[in-house]
Amino acid sequence: MAVIFQATIKMNSKLEWFIELKDTVDGRVQECKDVEEFSKKVEEFGDDYGGHIDEVKWLKDENVPEQVMDELRVKMAEHRAEIEEKTGETVTPLAEEEK
Repeated sequence: MAVIFQATIKMNSKLEWFIELKDTVDGRVQECKDVEEFSKKVEEFGDDYGGHIDEVKWLKDENVPEQVMDELRVKMAEHRAEIEEKTGETVTPLAEEEK
């Protein structure tokens, strides 16, 4: 069984973005108002599978403006850098440069 979570960027009625996190294995859904909450929920959901997550699929609703996507990319990069600084480990492996 593959453990796949689906993260969909959505806009609420106040035109604020949020991330809808869905566990595709058991159907649980959680709305996350920011990157920190999203990160915690992914970890909590993953705990049910011994911390093993095969994939997080990213989607976005059609009404999500590009500037929201840009803002979210910056927030995710900042969050990743904080985690890497705390743990001393690379969270997302980057492609190695050719020599």
